[in-house]
Amino acid sequence: MVKIVIADRMGKGQKVAKGVENAGGEVYVVPGMGADMRLGDEMKKRNADIGISFCGSGGAGAITAKNKYGYSERHSMRSVQEGITAIEDGIQALGFGFMDKEELGTKLVETYNRVHS
Repeated sequence: MVKIVIADRMGKGQKVAKGVENAGGEVYVVPGMGADMRLGDEMKKRNADIGISFCGSGGAGAITAKNKYGYSERHSMRSVQEGITAIEDGIQALGFGFMDKEELGTKLVETYNRVHS
């Protein structure tokens, strides 16, 4: 089962989390404002397969996860398809602009399962 951490600058991410759960993934949403900057910490703590950071620029949390822990990252993503491609490319820390959509969580889990089965 894929483990995903979601960290949103504004403390959101519940819709993406619902999509992850509906697709059979395990999810943890980092609570509180500025959560995106704790993405790498929570990925490491929870031994997550994927981390998703949401902020206005679409990258701060993912870049911090790479710099602090060495996770592969891709940032400034703005679509579900970009996230799918990142998972296919083996990226671990995904940086998006604000995009709390259930479809994103579902598609990322489905893609991860397909790529890693």
